[in-house]
Amino acid sequence: MTKKLRKILFIVCGILAAGILLYLLYRDYRPEIDLLMHPGKDMKTKLLYLLRQHEVRDGLFLLGLITILNAIPGMSNSVFCILAGLCYGPWIGLAINWCGNVLGNCIVESLIKRVSFSHKFKKNRFLNWLMNQKHPTLGMTLGFMVPVIPSVLVDYTAARLETPLNKFLSMVIVGMFPTSFIYAFGGDAIFNGDIKKLAGALIGIAILFIMAWWLVNRASIKKQKAA
Repeated sequence: MTKKLRKILFIVCGILAAGILLYLLYRDYRPEIDLLMHPGKDMKTKLLYLLRQHEVRDGLFLLGLITILNAIPGMSNSVFCILAGLCYGPWIGLAINWCGNVLGNCIVESLIKRVSFSHKFKKNRFLNWLMNQKHPTLGMTLGFMVPVIPSVLVDYTAARLETPLNKFLSMVIVGMFPTSFIYAFGGDAIFNGDIKKLAGALIGIAILFIMAWWLVNRASIKKQKAA
């Protein structure tokens, strides 16, 4: 089997697995969805009560979905990371998000050498920035922290630079913490109507996007100098 075909197969299997988990979550969250579709008296109170009644099974479904969506290039798991905080509170939500994001990146990094990547992917400016860092460990850790940088680019960089497993795990554990934390606490802030906590989460996301803007500009300047 060619690397290109293998890549397509992995993505299709990931999408199918995500679809199954989405269906299972839809089935378990049906009461909340019905309540939102047909609002009535005390809807908010009933909705908040139902959201916090979900048990371990749905937490595992969310963990699996966050892992798979993190591993599929072009997919976003942010909505489900927020849902984890909304349903399970800040700390359990953080654990679900963090574990899912770490596992997703570990899966991708283990598959990198088994699949092929397009010429366009290899010319990505973020990838060039990551590959040419004086301190690659710091650069890759920052790459994991910034939501707009696809994690697959960082995983690819780690594989190409033959980063030892223990160092890769350290980078992904540290790098995936900020967004996992922000989404979990943001979801809990929405649940509690805590404006201050929600504002803090939004400020945190804004800081990460400012970091992304800085990295984009830095990558563009380096590319212009190289040209």
